[in-house]
Amino acid sequence: MPRIAATIADDLLSIGAVVLRPDDPFTWASGIQSPIYCDNRLTMAHPAVRTRIRDSFAERMESRGWKPDVIAGTATAGIPHAAWLADLLGLPMVYVRGSAKEHGKGNQIEGVVKPGQRVVLVEDLISTGGSSIAAADALRDAGADVIGVAAIFSYVIPGAHERFDAAALPLFTLTNVDTLLPRALAVGTLDEAGADAVRRFRDGLAVGD
Repeated sequence: MPRIAATIADDLLSIGAVVLRPDDPFTWASGIQSPIYCDNRLTMAHPAVRTRIRDSFAERMESRGWKPDVIAGTATAGIPHAAWLADLLGLPMVYVRGSAKEHGKGNQIEGVVKPGQRVVLVEDLISTGGSSIAAADALRDAGADVIGVAAIFSYVIPGAHERFDAAALPLFTLTNVDTLLPRALAVGTLDEAGADAVRRFRDGLAVGD
C-alpha cells in the first residue's frame, strides 16, 4: 500500500508527530542523541489522521487474512489506536503494560483475554522491537494466540524487523522512515545532507544478534 504509506508519512510530518532535526538532535530516554523523533501520541489531537490510521490498520489486517478475537494495545501510546480499531471492528480490547503492577491484582494485561483467543497487538512505533515482542510474550503467557503486530511507524533499524521473524511474530507498519524521508525532502522539511544524516544514524543503531 505505497500510497497509504506516503499519505500517513505526510500526516505525521504535517502534525509534527515526526520531527527531523539533524542540526539540533533530540535526546532519547536511553541518552542517545537522535536527529529524528517520533511522538505518535499527537495523532490523538487530529481526528482525520487517527481515523486514517485506524482504517488503514483494518484494511491491512483484512488483506493479510488476520481475523482476531481481541485487539490489544501497548501501553501507553498504542492504547488509543487499539481502542479505535477495536470499536471499528466490534471487538473486545485489552492493553499490555510494560511490566506487571506492583499493587492490586498485579496485572500486566488489563482487560479480558482468554486462552486460545486470537489477538492483534497494536503499537505506535517500532524501534528495536524489544518492547513489542515483550508485550506479545505477555499475551502468549496468558494463553493468547498472537497473530501479529500492527504499528504506525518504524525507524527500520537494521535487525529490528528480523527480531519479529525470530519470535514468529508477523509485523506490518503503515509507514516508515524510508518512506518519510523523501516526503520530507519534497516539502523542504529536510535537505539531502539532513536525510543522509538520519540514514547514517539509523544504520548505526543496528540491533545485535
